Amino acid sequence: MRVAIVILNWNGEALLRRFLPAVVNNSPEATIHVIDNNSYDGSMRYNVQIL
Repeated sequence: MRVAIVILNWNGEALLRRFLPAVVNNSPEATIHVIDNNSYDGSMRYNVQIL
């Protein structure tokens, strides 16, 4: 079974920092996509570092 996790984001860097590591660590088989809606708070820089 293939699983994909899609997270929609807009200026949610603080939430991503809090919850994305748990998603990554608890979903080793899943493909994770973070879809950003033109954030200006550094969200995408953080996503690239962790993923």
